[in-house]
Amino acid sequence: MTTTGEDHAPALTGPWWWARWRSAVLDGSLAFVSALECAVEGIPFARDAGIPVAAGVVFGVLAGSVLVIRRKWPIAVVLVSIAITPAQMGFLMAIVGLYTLAASELPRRIIASLAGMSLVGTLIVTFVRVRQDMASGDVELGDWFVPFASISASLGVTAPPLLLGLYVGARRRLMESLRERADSLERELQLLAERAEERAEWARNEERTRIAREMHDVVAHRVSLMVVHAAALQAVARKDPEKAVRNAALVGDMGRQALTELREMLGVLRSGDGIRGRERAVPLAAVGAAAAAAASRAADEDGTGEGPCLSELDELIGQSAAAGMAVDFSVEGESRPYAPEVEQTAYRVVQEALTNVHKHAAGAKTHVRLAHRMSEIAMQVENEPPPEAASSARLPSGGNGLVGMKERVSALGGVFVSGPTDAGGFRVSAVIPAS
Repeated sequence: MTTTGEDHAPALTGPWWWARWRSAVLDGSLAFVSALECAVEGIPFARDAGIPVAAGVVFGVLAGSVLVIRRKWPIAVVLVSIAITPAQMGFLMAIVGLYTLAASELPRRIIASLAGMSLVGTLIVTFVRVRQDMASGDVELGDWFVPFASISASLGVTAPPLLLGLYVGARRRLMESLRERADSLERELQLLAERAEERAEWARNEERTRIAREMHDVVAHRVSLMVVHAAALQAVARKDPEKAVRNAALVGDMGRQALTELREMLGVLRSGDGIRGRERAVPLAAVGAAAAAAASRAADEDGTGEGPCLSELDELIGQSAAAGMAVDFSVEGESRPYAPEVEQTAYRVVQEALTNVHKHAAGAKTHVRLAHRMSEIAMQVENEPPPEAASSARLPSGGNGLVGMKERVSALGGVFVSGPTDAGGFRVSAVIPAS
């Protein structure tokens, strides 16, 4: 993994304004060589200007030493090199100063202005010098040589360092831009990875909720009826042996169905595709799909149907009636087929509501209403207050039934409402869009 753009910024480990000691040593060496050059060139300058030689040497040393600040103030270095051009000093300073100026982050107009000043200064000084040499007879060439030599010398001193500095500066900026893009891409990838992990965690939580809901819907109703029938069996075992036998048969049938459905769901956790299936964990999505498939076969013993539907409500209510519940079932509107998920959700709402009556209001009369409307289907399960003499089967409650019903209905864009009635009973209502 690469570091971020802030990490790429060089740490100031060198003295003063230098980022590294290597840069300080390089600039110091260039300044020393430049000072030595200017000191040597200061001797003929002092003779021509009629000043003491020592003054010319000191002037050259001071002027050449300015190169040490080229990274901090490149404009000052170029201005000093232009100023001492008439004294024919600072050849190294002019080249290094122009290179540093062109490679810096200064605006192009400033670089062009100073480079033009350096070019013009070198051109004038060279023109005057060559003309003086030709006038003194040191050089015997045509008049064309003066402008040619002046232009060639000024361009030779100015153009190469300027172009090289522009290239190095552009390359440096390009590398910084690529590095910033790489860092930005890495941050985006990290963000995408974090979001993907969040989505995966959300999906896992959704699958866990789905598995719990499906297992609750598949098992809770049958087990509740088993407990109710077992309590009735205990009460009538001696008084009515034939009814006790029927209740025992119902308990056995429901127990076998519950075990079959549990085996289908829990078997997914243990099954696999040969050895590879045992080595790799089964995704929660597969478990959730198996749970949904098992829940869809809750009303079909042979497992060939597509899941519980509204036509099986009579059988569901009959099972509750066989367990001793007084159920009044009414249907409004013309019955018609709905989408499988709509019928399954409506069936589960009625099933869970009846299960809650068995748990919390045993012996209470219950009214189940189903209404087929133009664009929706509505269902309501309302129980009256349980009789005081009714025996309780003491069924445990996990508090997830109402939550699961609301999740199912809300997932289809419907509305779910539940709560106690003024008469002391309990009402569960749901409205689901037909499409």
